[in-house]
Amino acid sequence: MSGSPVPPDQRRRILKVIFISLLLDLISFTFILPLFPNLLEFYRSLESPSTNSLLNRILAALNAYKSSFSRPISSRYDIVLLGGALGSLFSLLQAIASPIIGSLSDKYGRRTALLWSMAGNIFSVALWVAATDFRTFLASRVVGGLSEGNVQLATAMAADISSEEQRGATMALVGACFSIAFTFGPALGAALANIPTVSANPFATAAGFSLLLILVETAYLYLYLPETLPSSKNNKKSPPTTQPQPPKPRRRTNPHWLLNLTHLAFILFFSGLEFSFPFLTHELFAFPAHRTGGLLSAIGLLASAIQATLSRRLPPLVVVRLGTTACALAFFLLSALATTGASELGLWLAAALLAVTTATVVTGLNALSSFEAAEGERGGKLGRHRSWGQLGRGLGPLGFCSLYWWAGRRVAYTVGGMGMLGVAGLVFAALKAPLRASEGKKKKEKEKEKEKSKRG
Repeated sequence: MSGSPVPPDQRRRILKVIFISLLLDLISFTFILPLFPNLLEFYRSLESPSTNSLLNRILAALNAYKSSFSRPISSRYDIVLLGGALGSLFSLLQAIASPIIGSLSDKYGRRTALLWSMAGNIFSVALWVAATDFRTFLASRVVGGLSEGNVQLATAMAADISSEEQRGATMALVGACFSIAFTFGPALGAALANIPTVSANPFATAAGFSLLLILVETAYLYLYLPETLPSSKNNKKSPPTTQPQPPKPRRRTNPHWLLNLTHLAFILFFSGLEFSFPFLTHELFAFPAHRTGGLLSAIGLLASAIQATLSRRLPPLVVVRLGTTACALAFFLLSALATTGASELGLWLAAALLAVTTATVVTGLNALSSFEAAEGERGGKLGRHRSWGQLGRGLGPLGFCSLYWWAGRRVAYTVGGMGMLGVAGLVFAALKAPLRASEGKKKKEKEKEKEKSKRG
């Protein structure tokens, strides 16, 4: 970090708080993922098809879009499309909110911004608990999309307390929270949904437990999380008459627009693959939901292992190169499966490649982006970096699944593979290993020695 180094003991304590709070947050967030089909079926069952309700208008628009495809799409995919539309809405709202939350954390401090974000999360999940109709449920998703800032702020705080040498390993720790949460959270949410408590909202048990986790997380953060933004702490200690020091000019290796473009392009293709994967397992292998869930859990477990062993030890640029290459191979392998016939061995190999991608690319890009941001701008820069990724996550599933149904599996995965090859080419050709402060000092010292030798 650019400020004074954080003592090792204090750094470990703060990392522990970040890890536990982010894990609680993501487990709570993933509760709802396997419940979307049943949730939306429940709300649709409450509506009369003849009424001009919000849900019926949305379904009519989706059906009009679906009818434009060159091949018929079964009505059983209506709920899947609706779930995808809600997921895209959440991501697009995050694309709007992330830069604002990040900039506010630069101005008022990470801790303050995070606690206000948690207040929005509490309100969002409370709406889900009370959601006996679709309008209330939709409102909970809108509030959540606009207030969720835990991931980007956890990334910024981890960067605040880490030296440049520690940055890659610290980002891998943040990434491991995702893998662990997405491995166990959906299963726990599905299990809780089978416990009825409120007849008007069959999912109140899962929603209530999600709210409990968010409340525990908020209390934990309030009690144990210190401010990590160095300039915020220095401003509190300084007398009012002290003039703030102007920020030192920062030498950038990778411009932020290039990192943001890479993030957008990667997520655009990768999120399409993620969203279409359950369709592929159903159409080619006739997997029931529990087998698809088991496959996704296996991907999460393998990704966790990779982050714990490989991602945290390799330089961020190497990690990104590895992940984009693995993702391109996964696309082409799935394209071959769709062309030559269904092979479960090939499917599991593609799943392993996806686990490598999940464990590497976003973690590495976050680390590279944090290297290019000074302490007083880190929240805003990382917020904008996340915003471009969320834009890709909002648009990718819609675009890729449209291609999947218009042109077929083989064409969709081949085009996706070519697109990911382009992303990999951008990573290999344009991105550079960041020039760390210690390396820059050594370089200056060598230049000074050369100057002295010339004079001598």
